[in-house]
Amino acid sequence: MKMTTPIVNFIQTYQARRPLRLHMPGHKGVLLTGCEHDDITEVAGADSLYEAEGIIRESERNASLLFGCPTYYSTEGSSQCIRAMLYLVLLHAKEQGIDRPLILAGRNAHKTFLSAVGLLDLDVEWLYPENEAGYLACPVTPDGLSARLSQMKAECRLPSAVYLTSPDYLGNVADIAGIAEVCHAFGVLLVVDNAHGAYLRFLPESKHPMDLGADLCCDSAHKTLPMLTGGAYLHIGGHLPALFCHHAKQALCLFGSTSPSYLILKSLDMANAVLASKRYTVSLEKTVKKAEACWIKLSACGLRPMQTDEPLKLTLCPRKHGYAGMEVAEHLRQNGIECEFADPDFVVLMVTPAITESELDRVAEVLCALPRRDSVAVCPPALIKPERVMSVREALLSPSEVLPVGECVGRIAAAATVGCPPAVPIVVSGERIDQSAVACFRYYGIETCAVVKEDMT
Repeated sequence: MKMTTPIVNFIQTYQARRPLRLHMPGHKGVLLTGCEHDDITEVAGADSLYEAEGIIRESERNASLLFGCPTYYSTEGSSQCIRAMLYLVLLHAKEQGIDRPLILAGRNAHKTFLSAVGLLDLDVEWLYPENEAGYLACPVTPDGLSARLSQMKAECRLPSAVYLTSPDYLGNVADIAGIAEVCHAFGVLLVVDNAHGAYLRFLPESKHPMDLGADLCCDSAHKTLPMLTGGAYLHIGGHLPALFCHHAKQALCLFGSTSPSYLILKSLDMANAVLASKRYTVSLEKTVKKAEACWIKLSACGLRPMQTDEPLKLTLCPRKHGYAGMEVAEHLRQNGIECEFADPDFVVLMVTPAITESELDRVAEVLCALPRRDSVAVCPPALIKPERVMSVREALLSPSEVLPVGECVGRIAAAATVGCPPAVPIVVSGERIDQSAVACFRYYGIETCAVVKEDMT
């Protein structure tokens, strides 16, 4: 499939004209970092992201062809798309006479989900892992979800949507097809944060949530595809009522800057041509095989990568090899390799076709050079389900203070205190912090926590 690149072409033509730039940005195209000549604003012919009728509209239509569903651009990552998806769920619920919709969400949701819930004043209940899992994972099965929805239906409080993170930060992939079937049997929308899985659409057999039955989905394109940081997609199921596509731009605009980056738009546009090429799909398929070969080498030397359904994420569990995740990350760093994420239990390595076979061989060589030590018999502390005291909105919008975690027992969590990565809260805004939560904070190196001021509770 051959794709046009209207945004790229416009920027090239604009540069060739060499106009006197008496418009924003202030650098006027004079090179400082090297990209200024591509960095334009909504000049005549450049279109406008949230009122797209020209080159951006054409580019988004190209992306829609690639993904097989209506697709819209974000220049502010999946965070903008997550908020937009929940806004669309809210509008849909209001059309059905529901003023404050309930969202049933996997507990390992990104903190952006919480901010959206707070801003839109949604109600949320949590799906907790059906087996033992850390806070970064939340395995949900179709049977388990069906049982939960059956119970909620009997109580006359079905949610408007089920919200899942798949793939999660560690590479676990939910049974989206089975879960979508359950959701639709109950008349509930399935909303998927697919930030880490944009490339799943381009495997020999697509594993993308939109091809498996999801209704709404976001991709952080920049995480796994060849484009600049901030590029993302909002996908909408073609079977949904017209409201969803009609209000998609409004939803994105509500949470986005009025000055979207044309550098990122150019990157999204150029990516369409790359992703549509046979060369990319062949390269992706080869990269999956290279990652599998690396996985086998690491397993053979005892580093025990997780067995996940996401083929381009290598997640190591080095405790049994005698190391905490941060020690392995430091070993990699000293050998010129930077991982995506490390905590006491895991090391996450993300692979794309931009990584060569020889580079993956070097990764395996460096990791397998780690001398085996006695197994580290330390497990993350179990987090008891926290007590909900306030709504997410009330907690987020209340005056707060930051305290050492040891002084937070009995207090109510305000803004989510967690770094990015992984940006998954241990305690959610509005929940009471207990001793088990403090133990988890300390285990993961979190030293302070934002809590609601006492006189507000």
